[in-house]
Amino acid sequence: MTDTVKLRSRPSAEKRRPSVFWLLAALILPLWSLMVRYRFTPQSRLPKTGPFILAPNHYSEIDPIAMGAAVWHLGRLPRFMAKASLFRVPALGWLLRASGQIPVERDGAVRVRARNGSPMGAAGALIEREAGVIVYPEGSLTRDPGLWPMRGKSGAVRLALETGIPLIPVAHWGTQRLMPRYAKRIHPFPRKTIHVAVGEPLDLSRFSGRYPDQRVIAEATNELMDAITALLAELRGEQPPPERWDPGKHQQNETGRF
Repeated sequence: MTDTVKLRSRPSAEKRRPSVFWLLAALILPLWSLMVRYRFTPQSRLPKTGPFILAPNHYSEIDPIAMGAAVWHLGRLPRFMAKASLFRVPALGWLLRASGQIPVERDGAVRVRARNGSPMGAAGALIEREAGVIVYPEGSLTRDPGLWPMRGKSGAVRLALETGIPLIPVAHWGTQRLMPRYAKRIHPFPRKTIHVAVGEPLDLSRFSGRYPDQRVIAEATNELMDAITALLAELRGEQPPPERWDPGKHQQNETGRF
């Protein structure tokens, strides 16, 4: 396993600005810290300013909380793209809007509605807010028996290629001890350690100027999944399988439990 450290990151201006995140952090982090400690690789950093897309591996249903807290520890505010229908739920909708989460309408293409109700692209929302967003490229929990990343989907890569927003691979390891894949409850004690490795922004320059057809998207997505897998291999101190898991080849659905 690669060396990791307890990171002390200087908070960004957006984190220092009063927001509903302060309330959420005050309510959630003390309890979370009783169950979890973080160890980051020395190279783990996020941009201090500007938009970014963070692409992590996904193997436990509690991963979003784990990754959201990790982003907070790294000095930025955690945001996710969430189904627009959730924003219409009383109380939950207010919380999602107040914390800057991004509503996604699916009408053949991903659409995002701004605060004034007019539709705009997800990239526009990120650029306008100079915000970072967490996008799981696998789309659901990995089907790989060893919890290695499976075949990726194109959302994160498309967003990066169309806008030039930095696409940052990240891997974490340890949440499966807190909540195993598809478990119905967590195991908070003894306290678990979550190791996190944030990679360098993916170099997508060789794709610039090329029409983003299915072949280009697939090639770039495979490069992203390779980067995430390499980071995870360092954290685990193990070699990943020679071939990435493809649910279709194993007669598995890519969503839901199996």
